[in-house]
Amino acid sequence: MGFPKGFLWGGATAANQYEGGYISGGKGLAVADTITGGDGIHGIQRKIYLELADGTKTSVGNREEVPAGAKAYVDPDVYYPSHVATDFYHHWKEDIALFAEMGMNVYRLSINWTRIFPHGDDEVPNEEGLQFYEDVFKECHKYNIEPLVTIYHFDCPLYLANEYDGWVSRHTVDAFEKYCRTIFTRYKGLVKYWLTINEININTNFMMNGVHEHISNKQNAEQCRWHLFVGSALAVTIGHEIDPNNFIGLMIAHGATYPYSCNPEDVMCEIETAHTQKWFYGDVLCRGYYPAYKVKELEREGIVIHKEPGDDELLKKGVVDFYSFSYYSSATYAAHPEQIKQVEGNQVRGLQNPYLKASEWGWTVDPVGLRVNLNQIYDRYQLPMMIVENGLGAIDKVEEDGSINDDYRIDYMREHILQMKKAIEIDGVDLIGYTPWGHIDVVSAGTGEMRKRYGFIYVDKDDDGNGDLSRSRKKSFFYMQKVYKSNGEDLD
Repeated sequence: MGFPKGFLWGGATAANQYEGGYISGGKGLAVADTITGGDGIHGIQRKIYLELADGTKTSVGNREEVPAGAKAYVDPDVYYPSHVATDFYHHWKEDIALFAEMGMNVYRLSINWTRIFPHGDDEVPNEEGLQFYEDVFKECHKYNIEPLVTIYHFDCPLYLANEYDGWVSRHTVDAFEKYCRTIFTRYKGLVKYWLTINEININTNFMMNGVHEHISNKQNAEQCRWHLFVGSALAVTIGHEIDPNNFIGLMIAHGATYPYSCNPEDVMCEIETAHTQKWFYGDVLCRGYYPAYKVKELEREGIVIHKEPGDDELLKKGVVDFYSFSYYSSATYAAHPEQIKQVEGNQVRGLQNPYLKASEWGWTVDPVGLRVNLNQIYDRYQLPMMIVENGLGAIDKVEEDGSINDDYRIDYMREHILQMKKAIEIDGVDLIGYTPWGHIDVVSAGTGEMRKRYGFIYVDKDDDGNGDLSRSRKKSFFYMQKVYKSNGEDLD
């Protein structure tokens, strides 16, 4: 009963939200480096500054379409939160020691592609970047922490985005293949747990995948998706070829989806939405081919995806070893959504569930939805699973004595871990790991804020970049320490 022996307890971060070290150590620019901060509560959108094909300059919202031929750039007079983030680049030894103190035995992090290949497609890799991650992985092992490494986490090299339209181009796939071969070779024996592409289902936009016309040109969007699938399959096959002990998974943003009512039209609407939002991606990466409902959609749209010889075989060969996903919230869907309040959670919109409450940022809080997800995923694919993101973004108050009493976060974690435990004990799902998001404070991906904090470890930095970046333990740090060291048994 309870969590199995050897269960992986940890935390998760992304290089573009945590690492900093902007152009230190030979690192090149990623698209993430061109995105400003924003304000999630008041609706001030993050921006990308662009030079258009005719030489004029403008800006767009971070999720908006970028015109064909436009090139993103870094404006020296603008503040970019990712350039320092919370500065793992200069605090990695201190931070990993804190992770160990908390009881973590796994740490999910991402490699920044442009720290290895500054343009994405350079002839030779950047040795200083390779050595940085090697040192980080060795430090993790010093504390018996297994690295769980995301190969691509929303950090398309800016050169590939500006010059090749990112993942629309096969050139980017070829560059990614070289990048994968380089890191699998260099870190053989240091890393055995890998994730191919973070939240592969979230979007095909410029911010995440370097694609210019991702809304107006559906052909572009579908070609991008195909290339992301090919890239993931390449990573799996290369990883297994270089080290058969590598255990390689997908990563999908997998919020729970419900029909708004028992009206059969609402039920059908939820099925179609779930296909589009999440199941399509899992079906391809776990089964190795496009499902019938997607084939029919492409036929209706008149879209023909360009494939290279051997791509279909590669997809079948490159299926993943395990299923990992992020879970923050749930939403409902209706065939006729008029007059129903909309909600948002992790870049996805849905309808408000009248039975549930929401966070300060309007994300529905639904612990039981996590158990629902675990059951649905395991029933569909029969693969081991990891929850590699889960947590509560909130405004934390530092008291006069320096303490941070984030009981709201403790309550959130307790309720979700209880549902995980039920899924294992009662439902028999094969859950092998849990890495809550932003176990140390990071810059918000959606808004670029610092005040939207997820961590159990506080980092002294505000939305304007002020602060000394010192680390301190929140009340939740000691709660999670107790949970981790008891293998999930002590949840009180």
